[in-house]
Amino acid sequence: MQNWHCRFGNVNFLRSTVHGLQPEFSYRWFMFEISVKTHFSGAHFLKGYSGVCANLHGHNWEVEVFLRGRKTDSVGMLADFRQVKTAIHEVVGPLDHKELNALAMFARQNPSSENLARYLFRALSKRLNSRRVKVHRVWVSESPGTSATYWGERGNG
Repeated sequence: MQNWHCRFGNVNFLRSTVHGLQPEFSYRWFMFEISVKTHFSGAHFLKGYSGVCANLHGHNWEVEVFLRGRKTDSVGMLADFRQVKTAIHEVVGPLDHKELNALAMFARQNPSSENLARYLFRALSKRLNSRRVKVHRVWVSESPGTSATYWGERGNG
């Protein structure tokens, strides 16, 4: 009987020439994930874009922030939702009812959904990341049916 071992995503597989592929689950890959949703209203335009989005226009943006970690605290929580909501409000609040292009964080880049998701990810990571929990991704939607997600960077999530 020959054995070989490979990894696919978060599941390890052990192959036996007799039994075929069998998943070999490792508890080190299991994690907790929580999310918090919020929204804000803001206007933007896309410099260099050929179309109507080059004009100033507004959106009711939806945002969802995902945090991950392997262990809960002594109370059984990955993170206190109240503290996460406070951090999100501190970062998203200054964007509400503003022209995003006029804000310092978008002085050198268009406030596209993608760039907004990256900005929120980085700003929230600075406030929320710890040894136990990290911002994993930030999802942003400017209109129903469209969204952009910025995923964890190396060492951040």
